[in-house]
Formats: sequence, C-alpha cells, structure tokens
Amino acid sequence: MLETVDFSREPLSKETYKPRKDELMKELVVLQQQARERGVGLVVLFEGWDGAGKGSRISDLMYNLDARATSVHVTENFDAKAAREFAGSKYGVTGFFPSMQEFWMSLGMRGTITFYDRGWYTMAMQHMLYEEYGDQSAKKGKKHDEGSAIRALRHHLASVGDFEKQLVDDGYLIVKFFVHMTKEGQKRRITKLHDDPATRWRVSEAKLSRLGDYEQAYRLYDNLLEGSDFSFAPWHLLNGEDKRDCNLRIAETLVSALRSALAAAPDEAAAKAAAKAQANSSGALENVSLFDRTPEQEQAIREQAEAEAREAHCRAPHASRFQQAPNAPTVDDIDCTLQLDRETYREELKEQQKRFAKLELEMYRKRIPLILMYEGWDAAGKGGSIKRVAQAIDARAYTIFPSPAPTKPELLHPHLWRYWTRLPKAGHVGIYDRSWYGRVLVERVEGFASPAEWARAYDEINEFEQELVRWGALLLKFWVNVSPEEQLNRFTDRQNDPAKQWKITDEDWRNRDKYPQYKAAVDDMFRLTHTKHAPWTVLESDDKLYARVKALTVINDALEKRLD
Repeated sequence: MLETVDFSREPLSKETYKPRKDELMKELVVLQQQARERGVGLVVLFEGWDGAGKGSRISDLMYNLDARATSVHVTENFDAKAAREFAGSKYGVTGFFPSMQEFWMSLGMRGTITFYDRGWYTMAMQHMLYEEYGDQSAKKGKKHDEGSAIRALRHHLASVGDFEKQLVDDGYLIVKFFVHMTKEGQKRRITKLHDDPATRWRVSEAKLSRLGDYEQAYRLYDNLLEGSDFSFAPWHLLNGEDKRDCNLRIAETLVSALRSALAAAPDEAAAKAAAKAQANSSGALENVSLFDRTPEQEQAIREQAEAEAREAHCRAPHASRFQQAPNAPTVDDIDCTLQLDRETYREELKEQQKRFAKLELEMYRKRIPLILMYEGWDAAGKGGSIKRVAQAIDARAYTIFPSPAPTKPELLHPHLWRYWTRLPKAGHVGIYDRSWYGRVLVERVEGFASPAEWARAYDEINEFEQELVRWGALLLKFWVNVSPEEQLNRFTDRQNDPAKQWKITDEDWRNRDKYPQYKAAVDDMFRLTHTKHAPWTVLESDDKLYARVKALTVINDALEKRLD
C-alpha cells in the first residue's frame, strides 16, 4: 500500500492552502457539534514513521476544535523492563494488564473526538519486535526471520480488528491515518530535530538507531496496513513531507467521514424505547401485587412471558463464530438435588480455603491474573459464595467488582468499557459480582438494549474473554443456579425476616414473573458463550453449602492445573 503515496507532486503554495484549510476547519467545527448532539463518537488514529509530524498534525486540528469534547492520548513507549519480567513466562502471561487496556481506558464517550498519537498498531509493532528480535530494532545482521515477524504481527492484529469493529457497531466513527515518508526525508527530519538543542529531547537514542531499519520496517508497515485495511475502518495514507497537503487531506477526510456518519446515524433513543416497550408489554398485569392476583391474571402473565421468551430466542444468533466447548449447560438439565451435610461442609470448606490460600500465594509469585465471574438467579447465593472465596486470602490480594446500574459516562461508552477498565493486575484476583453478561440477560429481558445490540453482544463478549485469556488470565465463569421453588422459599424468608428485608425488592418479585424470558436468555447465553477458551461452570445452589465448596474446588483445581 505504501507505494501508492506520491512524493513527486509540487508542494502546495500558501495562497492555495490557506483559504481551503480555513473553509474546511469552519465546516469541521460545525460537524463536531452536530456529532456531539447525535452521539457519534469519532476516533482519529495517527500512525507513521518517527519524525513524520503526527503530533503537529493533531495540534493543528486541536487549535480549531472544541476542546471540551476533544481529547488526545499519546501511546506510552514500550516498557522493556516490564516485558523482560514476563518474557518467556511458561504461564503465558504477557504483562501486568492486557496490551489493549491503555486504549480502552483512554477512549472518549460517544459524541466526543479522541485523537491517538500512535495507538494500537504501534503497540502491535512494538510487541512483535520485542518478541522476534529482543528489542525495538530489526537491523540487518541480527538474527531474524522476516516471515515469522509478519506472522507474529498479524497475530497481534486480531485483537485490533475486534476492537475497531466493536467501536463501529457501537456508534463510533474510526478514521485511521498513516503518515508516510521516504528514507531520505525521515533521516533529514530526525537529524534536524537532533541537531537543534531545543528539540533534541524529542529524539531518543532508540529513534536514532532505528534510522538504519527503514527497508525492513517498510515491509513490516506495509504488511500491517494491508492486514488491517478493514472495510469499516480503512487506512488513509498521507505524504508527511508536505505539511500543507497533509493537513488538507486530513481535514477533507474528517469532514467527509463525519458528513456520511451523521447522515446514516440511527435514532438510537427511539430504537431503545421500542425495545423497552416490547419488553414491558405485559406491564399492566405485572403491576398487580403478586399476592392480589387472580388465577386468570397469573395465567395471562405466564402466557405473555412465554410468548416473549420465544420471540427473543428467535432473535438470538443461531451460532457463534467462536469454537464452543462440548456439553453446554441448559437450565432444565441442572441437578437441583445436590447437597452436603453441614459437618461435611465445614470440613471441606476449611480444606479448600486452606488450599486456595496456598495456591493464591504461588499464583501471585508467578504473576497469574485470576478472574472469577459470578452470574446467577436472584437469591441464588452469589454473595455467600464470593464471601467464602475472599475469606481464604489476604484482603490485599483481591478486588470485588460489583455491577450496579451503569453511570451516564458508562452508558456513553461501549457496554464492555466499564469492564475493560476494571481488571485485576497480574498476580491478583478480580471477583465480579454480576458482570458483562448483563447485556444478554437483564438488558435483553428488560429492553435496556435493542435486539441488534444484545444479539451482537455474544461474540463481543467472546472477543473480550479471548483477549483476557490471551493476556494470560485464568478466567472462571460461574452460573449460580437455584430452582424457582427454592428461590420462592428464599424470597419469602427474606420478606418475613426484618434482618434480611433489605435483600428483597419489588424488582426481585417482578423478575420472577419474567422467569421464561430469563430462562431463554440464560440458555442462549450458555449456547453461544460456552467457549473452549472460557467455558461455564454451574454451581448447583439449592443447597448453598454444596455450591460454596464446589466453587472453591473448581478454582483450586484450575489453579493447580495452570501452575503444574
């Protein structure tokens, strides 16, 4: 692709350049405000050669745009010290956090513009160079296999493609620029910066040493661009040696992209309102107290719930593009009779907690991140199981992440964003009391997400979990199950016990009316996300004692297998 950049054109004159630039900037400012009102997020990525002027191009744009709805993220330099700590880890951990987290965290809300001065492609290149050559250079004379380097680079691009597709599906517009230079032009620019005492700080020894890598880097960049020129996020190549032409092409591209995006932007609020209205179509009957209903009203509610469950199931994808593990659970096949007597429970709980305490210390030394994710029915015993797991280890070793209703900033980001940004550090334990599966459970059933949003969320979740596993996390997903009959007993006990009444709400009772919809959603979740890299484990919790011991046993067995 790089050969298509024309370096032979005469540089633009100031007289030609300035009026056109001023005209484009005026329109871009207006489009920025329209995008803000319509909730269209713009992500602008600048990649390119050292010394190509990426930062200057961003500065020129920032001078004109509304700074209140604009942010700039400069990608951190490769941390060789941290890389050495994890290099060659037989446990597969690649760093303290997933390599994409830096970009997840810096992503602006829909309606804003996020500029990336270098980004996930620089990250992919840096990681590939370190893995293949041991540092950030690929000079001739070093032991290297360029074909292997290109294959490694494309492996890193898998996460990139998933990230960009999720952003586009969620209402973001991605514009990617690569600022190209000739070998002579780059050398001239870098040398000039280095020779000027005022700008020498911008030219590290590493940048100087990379000047000799141009031919090999050219081939790697060309493969990177070809492998990531997605239809939903194509590359725009720029001549970095002509600043004026570069600025005009950037402005023209952004104006054109925003025009198209605004013309195609759906009325998201209307779609969600329609989904919620559909989900709540039986609301008039649901508002009748559970204890005041006639048999006819009960029957009408059941029939309506079953019809909605069938309709939602038909909207779910038929299959996932991810390879599923065998024997996906279903709600009807879960054994609700499993139990432990209290004396056996005390002995086994103590044994498994001691075992976990020992394994967690080893896990910490080996820098293995452990992610424990709990989903389940109301009153199934998630909190009690989490408490027994956390009780076994040092309070500094774990973080419990609850999943309350999303905040406004979270609603203006992709639904996974609040989990992308809340992960345990390598060597620590992250415990999720409810999770990213809310998208395909409560948001599906209650109409908080449109059918299109929750239908595509299954593979978005699979992509996220795959990224966690690629990072090196040990990810365990628990479904805490309780039968409807036992759930009713627990609800009634909570209602009648003043010390437990805070645990029961009107929402819990309403959710029981929607059991068929939730059951269909759970079965679809099992069917589409019981993947080989992240299968589900059911905790049969009609007997809470049995479920608590099973959770700890599963955790310990998985840790021993990873550490063995």
